[in-house]
Amino acid sequence: MPAYVVSMMSIHDVETYRKYADRTPPLVRKHGGRFLTRGEAFTCVEGNDYDGRLVILEFPSRADVEAWFNDPEYQEAMVFRQAASTMHYLLLQEGGQNTEDPDPKL
Repeated sequence: MPAYVVSMMSIHDVETYRKYADRTPPLVRKHGGRFLTRGEAFTCVEGNDYDGRLVILEFPSRADVEAWFNDPEYQEAMVFRQAASTMHYLLLQEGGQNTEDPDPKL
Protein backbone atom coordinates (compact mmCIF):
# COMPACT_ATOMS: atom_id res chain seq x y z
CA MET A 1 0.00 0.00 0.00
CA PRO A 2 1.54 3.38 -0.94
CA ALA A 3 2.46 5.88 1.75
CA TYR A 4 2.67 9.64 1.43
CA VAL A 5 4.79 12.25 3.17
CA VAL A 6 3.49 15.82 3.31
CA SER A 7 5.95 18.44 4.46
CA MET A 8 5.05 22.08 5.12
CA MET A 9 7.82 24.42 6.20
CA SER A 10 9.09 27.99 6.11
CA ILE A 11 12.63 28.49 4.88
CA HIS A 12 14.70 31.27 6.43
CA ASP A 13 18.17 30.36 5.05
CA VAL A 14 18.01 29.48 1.35
CA GLU A 15 21.71 28.66 0.93
CA THR A 16 21.75 26.18 3.80
CA TYR A 17 18.45 24.70 2.65
CA ARG A 18 19.97 24.02 -0.78
CA LYS A 19 22.51 21.74 0.92
CA TYR A 20 19.54 19.66 2.06
CA ALA A 21 17.58 19.89 -1.19
CA ASP A 22 20.60 18.82 -3.27
CA ARG A 23 21.05 15.63 -1.22
CA THR A 24 17.41 14.57 -0.97
CA PRO A 25 16.41 13.27 -4.46
CA PRO A 26 18.86 10.35 -4.62
CA LEU A 27 17.95 9.32 -1.08
CA VAL A 28 14.24 9.38 -1.88
CA ARG A 29 14.86 7.26 -5.01
CA LYS A 30 17.08 4.87 -3.00
CA HIS A 31 14.02 3.96 -0.92
CA GLY A 32 11.60 3.68 -3.85
CA GLY A 33 10.08 7.12 -3.38
CA ARG A 34 9.29 9.94 -5.74
CA PHE A 35 8.33 13.59 -5.44
CA LEU A 36 4.74 14.36 -6.38
CA THR A 37 5.35 18.05 -5.81
CA ARG A 38 8.45 19.83 -4.60
CA GLY A 39 7.91 23.47 -3.80
CA GLU A 40 5.66 24.34 -6.75
CA ALA A 41 3.09 27.09 -6.36
CA PHE A 42 -0.20 26.18 -4.69
CA THR A 43 -3.41 27.93 -3.69
CA CYS A 44 -5.02 27.78 -0.28
CA VAL A 45 -8.72 27.37 -1.08
CA GLU A 46 -9.95 27.08 2.52
CA GLY A 47 -8.54 27.50 6.01
CA ASN A 48 -5.61 29.58 7.18
CA ASP A 49 -3.38 31.18 4.57
CA TYR A 50 -0.04 29.44 4.15
CA ASP A 51 2.92 30.89 2.27
CA GLY A 52 5.63 28.36 3.06
CA ARG A 53 7.04 25.45 1.09
CA LEU A 54 4.93 22.36 0.38
CA VAL A 55 6.46 19.01 -0.61
CA ILE A 56 4.56 15.76 -1.19
CA LEU A 57 6.35 12.43 -1.64
CA GLU A 58 5.03 8.98 -2.48
CA PHE A 59 6.69 5.73 -1.36
CA PRO A 60 5.69 2.12 -2.01
CA SER A 61 4.94 1.55 1.68
CA ARG A 62 5.14 2.95 5.19
CA ALA A 63 8.20 0.74 5.77
CA ASP A 64 9.94 2.47 2.84
CA VAL A 65 9.18 5.89 4.34
CA GLU A 66 10.56 4.79 7.69
CA ALA A 67 13.69 3.33 6.04
CA TRP A 68 14.23 6.61 4.15
CA PHE A 69 13.69 8.78 7.21
CA ASN A 70 16.01 6.63 9.35
CA ASP A 71 18.71 6.26 6.67
CA PRO A 72 21.96 7.68 8.15
CA GLU A 73 22.60 9.64 4.94
CA TYR A 74 19.17 11.25 5.20
CA GLN A 75 19.70 11.99 8.88
CA GLU A 76 22.91 13.82 7.93
CA ALA A 77 21.09 15.81 5.22
CA MET A 78 18.23 16.63 7.57
CA VAL A 79 20.60 18.67 9.75
CA PHE A 80 20.71 21.27 6.96
CA ARG A 81 16.90 21.38 6.69
CA GLN A 82 16.52 21.81 10.40
CA ALA A 83 19.08 24.62 10.46
CA ALA A 84 17.51 26.43 7.49
CA SER A 85 13.78 26.08 8.06
CA THR A 86 10.93 25.82 10.50
CA MET A 87 8.85 22.67 10.04
CA HIS A 88 5.13 23.31 10.45
CA TYR A 89 3.91 19.83 9.54
CA LEU A 90 5.66 16.62 8.56
CA LEU A 91 2.91 14.08 7.98
CA LEU A 92 2.96 10.41 7.02
CA GLN A 93 -0.22 8.78 5.74
CA GLU A 94 -0.73 5.41 4.20
CA GLY A 95 -2.93 5.26 1.12
CA GLY A 96 -6.27 3.65 1.71
CA GLN A 97 -8.18 1.24 -0.44
CA ASN A 98 -11.63 2.31 0.71
CA THR A 99 -12.16 5.67 -0.98
CA GLU A 100 -15.85 5.14 -1.82
CA ASP A 101 -17.26 5.24 1.72
CA PRO A 102 -14.40 5.88 4.14
CA ASP A 103 -14.94 5.95 7.89
CA PRO A 104 -15.08 9.66 8.79
CA LYS A 105 -13.50 8.97 12.22
CA LEU A 106 -15.94 11.35 13.89
